[in-house]
Amino acid sequence: MRVFRSVRAMSAWSGTLRREGVVIGLVPTMGALHAGHRALIRAARLSCDAVVVSLFVNPRQFGAGEDFARYPRRIRADAALCRVEGVDALFAPPRRDIYPAGFQTSVVVRDLSRRWEGAARPGHFEGVVTIVTKLFTIVRPDVAFFGQKDFQQAVVVRRLVEDLNLGVRIAIHPTVREPDGLALSSRNQYLSPRQRRAATVLYDALQVGCASIQAGQRSGERVKRLMQERVGQEPLARADYLAVCDPRTLEPIERIARAVVLLGAVRIGRIRLIDNALIGKR
Repeated sequence: MRVFRSVRAMSAWSGTLRREGVVIGLVPTMGALHAGHRALIRAARLSCDAVVVSLFVNPRQFGAGEDFARYPRRIRADAALCRVEGVDALFAPPRRDIYPAGFQTSVVVRDLSRRWEGAARPGHFEGVVTIVTKLFTIVRPDVAFFGQKDFQQAVVVRRLVEDLNLGVRIAIHPTVREPDGLALSSRNQYLSPRQRRAATVLYDALQVGCASIQAGQRSGERVKRLMQERVGQEPLARADYLAVCDPRTLEPIERIARAVVLLGAVRIGRIRLIDNALIGKR
């Protein structure tokens, strides 16, 4: 496995592969790799000739008071996992290489970033879209792999690629979960044992919403209230939002007559977790 620290070296290597007709898959990450990332890497390995994993804790997608300083950084363990999974190149650039002195450009996907995570974390998606654009420009992948857990992020990135004609196929892999339903996240390690037990309330609430739709409930507001009631039963949990949305536009749906996505974010103490459930075909 090659390890690249500089933008120039990463670009040169991927450029050589592209000229040879090699299909490149990119798995963009902030490190602290877990089984969810492993699933993305394996999906990339199956469908691409060469797999690149990026490790970069992006300061521009963290807001004031968020966990940028304490976000887990364990490059040796991450590199070991990548080697085991047959990754061809690990791209782990320093901050100064991604955002050199004088850097002042950002990319915005306006409407899709406005609600939900965008409202709860101002500037978050501007940071996400800017770093994704940079990674696509540096690595020049044919396919990029994202997890469904970050559903809004995936929708935003797809819009970015379409609007700017970036020529990257976006592959979305199903959420990987613990046996009790909790979506895998690098932030799960922050949870105390008591908080870890409480954290399943978000998955439970989404399942309540799914069950009500499958039973014939067609009121988006009623489904949302049922999910809120379930979260309210857990003393350690506080909902940031729970919503029934169009999976393409992320706008709230009043009357359910087609595919919907249930979106949710809860706080367990100071830890913030997100999840979603997609109902029906888009």
